[in-house]
This record gives sequence, C-alpha cells and structure tokens, in this order.
Amino acid sequence: MADVWNMTCPPRWRRVLWPFVRVSADARGLHSRTLLRRRSLPWGDIAELRVHRKSARTPWAHKPRRVSLVLHDGRERLLPLPRSRSSDDPDFDTEVEALRALHHRYEATESSKVPAVSYRTPRRGWAGLLVLCPVLLACAAMAAGSVSETASYEQAWKSATACTAGTPATEHDECLTTVPAVISRTEDNLPKRPSWLYFTDGRPLERLDVSRDAALEFRSGDHVELTVWRGRVMKVVGKSYVWHVDVPTAGGMAVFALAACYPAAHALLSLLGRRLRDDRELPPALPFGGALVATALWLLPLCYLHPTTLFSSPVAITWLAVGSLVTLGLFAGAWHTTSASAPGAATGKSGAQENEEEFLPARFLEDTDYNPPGFGTHIVLDGGPPAVAPGPGRFAARPIPVERLTLKNVRRARSSDPVDGRWDVAELDDAGTPVRLAAEPADLARILRGLALAKTSVNTANPGQ
Repeated sequence: MADVWNMTCPPRWRRVLWPFVRVSADARGLHSRTLLRRRSLPWGDIAELRVHRKSARTPWAHKPRRVSLVLHDGRERLLPLPRSRSSDDPDFDTEVEALRALHHRYEATESSKVPAVSYRTPRRGWAGLLVLCPVLLACAAMAAGSVSETASYEQAWKSATACTAGTPATEHDECLTTVPAVISRTEDNLPKRPSWLYFTDGRPLERLDVSRDAALEFRSGDHVELTVWRGRVMKVVGKSYVWHVDVPTAGGMAVFALAACYPAAHALLSLLGRRLRDDRELPPALPFGGALVATALWLLPLCYLHPTTLFSSPVAITWLAVGSLVTLGLFAGAWHTTSASAPGAATGKSGAQENEEEFLPARFLEDTDYNPPGFGTHIVLDGGPPAVAPGPGRFAARPIPVERLTLKNVRRARSSDPVDGRWDVAELDDAGTPVRLAAEPADLARILRGLALAKTSVNTANPGQ
C-alpha cells in the first residue's frame, strides 16, 4: 500500500440513497459526501482511524464494521464508507489499509495497529453513566427498604377474612366486604394503556382499572361481585371469570432490588473504565452477578419464612446479619477481581517496570479440560500462570497446562475455522491430541511467547517430568 496516492470508497449496495454517498482521499485530506452535506478533513487534523465492531450473540458470528476518525481535539466522526456487513470482508480490509497508508504518508502520527473499538470497550458517555449508576442504586435501595412493608401488606391480605355482623365499624377496612354490581360496558385498550370496567349507575364506583384480559372476558350486563379491602376493590368475580389485583410480594421486591444492582455494577465499571485505553475491553460484571445470585439464595428464603418479622425476630435478625456479611464479602471480592483485571488499574508504572496482567482476546477451538464448551474468550498472561478466562479477568479462569502443549504450525484462519477471518490459528499438540488456538496475529504471537516462557519455567522447576 506504499504507492497509494489517492483512493475512492464507492458504495457496494444498490439502494435508493447509496449512490449519493461517496468517500474519497487524496494528498489534501479525507472527503466525504452524503445527500445532505459534504465534509473535508486535512490529514493533519486526524489523529487516528478506528474500526468499530458491533456486538454478536455468539463469538463466531459476523460482526458488522465501520470506520471512524478521531481528531486531535478528541472528537470522533463516523465515516459513511467504507462499511462491512460481516467480520470477514477482504474489500473492507483493503480500503481500511489504503486509508491508513494515506494517513501515514501525509501525517506520520498513526500507530502501527488500528484500535478496534467494540461494545465492551470503555468509550461511552461517562456523564450519562454518572447519573445512571446512582439512579439504579437508589431504585435498588428503595426496593430493598420496602421489602418489610410489602411483606406485611401481603400477609395482611392473605389473612383477611369476610366481615360479619359483629365486626366493629372501625375494623371494616381490615376485613373483606362483598358488594354486588352490574357491568354496563367494558373498554379494552392496548397492553400499555389501562383497560376499564364500567358499572351501572356508577355503583359501587364508576369504573375500575383492570387487565386487558379481564376487559375482554367480562360483558355488558354481567352480574359480578366486588371484594373490597382497605377501601380498594381487590377482586371481581363473575360467572366464568375472576379478576384480582396483583399483590406485590416480598420476594418479588427483593429480586427487583438485586436485579437493579447488576446494571448498576456494570455502569460503575464502565464509569471507572473511562480512564482505560479506548481499545481495551472492560472487565465483565459477572463477579457481581455471582454475588447477587448468592445474596438471593439467603434473602428469598428469609423473606418467605419471616415476611413480617425481619427486624423483630431474633432468628431473622441473626440470619440477616450473617447473610449481609457474606454479601459484603462477596461484593468486596467481586470489586477486587474486576479492579485487578482492568488493564493498567491501580498501577503507576509502565509495563516494562511491572509484571502486569494482559488479557488478550483468543479462543481454543477444541473443547478441553481447561476450556469447556463455550468457555474461553481470553488468554491471561503475566501476573500468574497462563490461563483461559471467560472474559478480561481472572474470575473463573482455568490454568493452561503449558507442559503438555507443543507448537506445530501457525497459519491464517480458514473458512472452516469458526473465528474471524483476520485471525491466525496456532496448531498445537496437547499430549497427543491436536488443538487449535486462534487470535489476532500480534496477540497470537504474544500468547505463544508467553506459553513458551511458562513451559520453560515449568520444565526448569521440574526437570524430572
């Protein structure tokens, strides 16, 4: 690509507006044209080019890609072209390399590798995360604080009995009163809008907010019985259908509180990760998910067995105190795991000065004892023995038996390999069993060097094996 002096990226799809899109580059800079506007940027204003990959449901699925320009003032602009609908597109790669060659020729400030910014990298709006994280935590705290009150309400409704002639007037709100009524008409709306039952002569009330299914089941002229409790209609009983209010449960509120904590943890990691390099992936929030699941295992039985005595029964208080300490320890461990796995976290030294962990995207293509089906997405180097991890962190990582591995060959990925076509594949012998390890070329070379060094260390420490 050293002889490239200018280029044009034409659209490759035959749609109505695509013919009006053009991107071209020459010695003066980069020019883009769309139906609404034209832009030109001199090479001196462009700091680097980046490839954006969209997320995919499976690691081997195709990931659409686009190119963005990062300016020296920090702004970023997404180019309309070139773009690719898959992760294996030689034409897209050629166009990107041509743009890089031009940028190198006229502004030699580009690094040797184009950063790939994916959905797990920290380039997100930190201001929005700064608001989102406290809001989610506040919702979780409010839900947790209402567990006891919700449990009391649920227990009172379940234990309520029908009012009798001897029931004092002051206690009528706590017993069940049955009132006859006739439905005059129904109004069923879309699921996001309330549906209504209207009653003849507006007795005992003009209308009642019900589910859409209830509005479809009841008919005009139906004679029904309304069950009233604490001044609210809790149940409508007809000849063939019964509707009742969905009473919130203590367990449901506890699950909501725990569920709100997971996106809050993810937002917090994204907020703290904004100081990382733009092409480094954030550590997964999976450790926090494990802590939340463990919390649910002791919190839900507690809410079920002691719904109204969470803060009065000695057994419930002891249970709550011990469980809270366990949860606190799990969250502290999750925080330590994710903060320690963040590249460059809690370190003020360069990589040459400190043996810092690296988490390189890579995959063993065969299922092994250290790489169960669908497990490994990263290889961990330095800071400990090489390991296979389900994300950029040592949480649940499994050590690689380097003493069993022998390198046989390194080649480009083929169409039969379920990986990105730009990756390289190392063919290894695992104690007589062939296995394949795939990663980007530079990352794969780094991984193979790390595995070789680790194998040498193991053989030196155990010369008899």
